[in-house]
Amino acid sequence: QVQLVESGGGLVQAGDSLRLSCAASERTFNSYVITWFRQAPGKEREFVSAISWSGAITYYADSVKGRFTISRDNAKNTVFLQMNSLKSEDTAVYTCAADPRNIYSFKYDAPSSYGYWGQGTRVTVAS
Repeated sequence: QVQLVESGGGLVQAGDSLRLSCAASERTFNSYVITWFRQAPGKEREFVSAISWSGAITYYADSVKGRFTISRDNAKNTVFLQMNSLKSEDTAVYTCAADPRNIYSFKYDAPSSYGYWGQGTRVTVAS
């Protein structure tokens, strides 16, 4: 059973950058799709970005495309979310989730697809 721990959140100004990390305990981490979701106050959880086992396949929500970059270091059991040009609307709790299926075989952008979740890290962007 994989355990996920996020870090890297904080309070920044609009236009700044942050890098979030999602560290996993599982030694077979490279067999999991890792996806970032976020939830703003009063809103539903939404998909941000997903990365395949090898890192060769990545997906992004339209709202973050061109500003956020997801990557993974399987040797360190960690997935990163580099967030640039942050906007106030990026303010949310960011949570990573894991699934062992092939990224092509399930609905990767649906929270209901995932059984493994971290505790989340808060990102606040002041305008």
